[in-house]
Amino acid sequence: MKVVILAGGMGTRISEESHLRPKPMIEIGGKPILWHIMNIYSKYGFWEYIICCGYKGHMIKEYFTHYFLYQRDNTFHTIEHKSEIHFNNVEPWEITLADTGLKTLTAGRILKIKEYIGRDEEFMLTYGDGVSDIDIIKLLDFHRDNGKVATITTTQPSGRFGIVKIDKCGIVKSFKEKARNDQACVNAGFMVLNRKIFDYLGDGTEMLESGPFERLVADSQLCAYCHNGFWSPMDTMRDKEYLENLWSSGNALW
Repeated sequence: MKVVILAGGMGTRISEESHLRPKPMIEIGGKPILWHIMNIYSKYGFWEYIICCGYKGHMIKEYFTHYFLYQRDNTFHTIEHKSEIHFNNVEPWEITLADTGLKTLTAGRILKIKEYIGRDEEFMLTYGDGVSDIDIIKLLDFHRDNGKVATITTTQPSGRFGIVKIDKCGIVKSFKEKARNDQACVNAGFMVLNRKIFDYLGDGTEMLESGPFERLVADSQLCAYCHNGFWSPMDTMRDKEYLENLWSSGNALW
């Protein structure tokens, strides 16, 4: 089964980094977050990827063009103008890098890679900026058990702000961190779609999360898999620093 990763957005909320590189190429622990996302799927035996490139997509293509060389040991014979590549372990990935346009909206990006899905009845889809300890097999089983066109993963993110209660005189009466069960569920990505999704994408001029999802809801064809474990986006520099700290301390849950 193929995994489609949306990697074409401009990442304006993390412009400190995204003005230099596409958001999925921003590094956590010296590796692009795109690499981390691919490894989440790899752990469950999914090796085929279609990456929807857009903004600064050439940098993603350059990364994977040289990936094989960078991940292996090399011996260079400068006089003979020869080189040897030594076969270390490297991920057995098959990666299609598709140029889906600079300002194309998410529904349009998926339409543009339809030919690469081929005759597959199902494929996975996620965003190029979020990591999780989600069990991909359980997600897939849930999708198949429900038999709908699309399944999204939902989660309740940890609260980022403390709840403060103040009396009329401005005295703080209580302070507590916001609990997960106080949060609304959000779409965490990590979706499973069957090929009927293409019938809901219209002409590709909408965000997937608006028109197409609304039409799926109207037809009772959208399910939600509830993930209660770790999930974090990388929307801002604060998010990046949070993920970097988890990685460097050996506490990366993904």
